[in-house]
Parts: sequence; structure tokens; C-alpha cells
Amino acid sequence: MKIELTLDCNDLASVSRFWEQALGCEGQPIVPGQYVSLTPPALNGLTFTLQSVPEPKAVKNRMHLDLLVADLEVEAANLVSLGATHVSPRMDDYGTSWYVMADPEGNEFCLAEEQAG
Repeated sequence: MKIELTLDCNDLASVSRFWEQALGCEGQPIVPGQYVSLTPPALNGLTFTLQSVPEPKAVKNRMHLDLLVADLEVEAANLVSLGATHVSPRMDDYGTSWYVMADPEGNEFCLAEEQAG
């Protein structure tokens, strides 16, 4: 069994550019103008697919990505420069620190410090 994570978006080209840069990989059109597939090394074989849909995002995501990074502040600034926004202030709990952020279309994800070990 393979698992593919799919994210709906309105502007496929723009959201694809954001996630390609954020995840450090190149997108591959599966169905031109409809689906783009990303397979970043960090996902260990999982595929992250972007799907063009007509309706805008309306509510909070029920599932989201957690991006684990070595330097939280540097990566947060990088993602903001790519078009992400902060949804929450920095949170420090459970022995780690993180931000809730959103991609250019408002899809939430967490950016968290990677724990050693």
C-alpha cells in the first residue's frame, strides 16, 4: 500500500511553487492544470499531491503537515518570504517550540523544532 497526501488548492501554479520551495523538491504535473505531485526526500517515499479545485478553503484543516526543522526562526522567516503567514505566535510546550502557519491559500501547517534523538 502507498499513501498519498493530497491538498486542494485554487491556484495550482502558485501553491505548487510555494510547496516546491518549502519542501525543496520539484513538482511533476500528473494531469496538467489539475494535479501536481511532489515527492520530497523528507517524506520518505510519501507523495504530496496538489489538486486544483474550484471552491476556496472555508474551514480549518482536519489534517495538516508538520515540518520539523533544525532552526525554527530561520525557517519561519524563509517560509514567510515564500508567501506563508503566521496563524499563531510562537508556542512553547511539550518540550518543543512551533508556529502554526498557512500557505498562500490559507492551508494550515505546523513548523516545529526537530527534537534531537
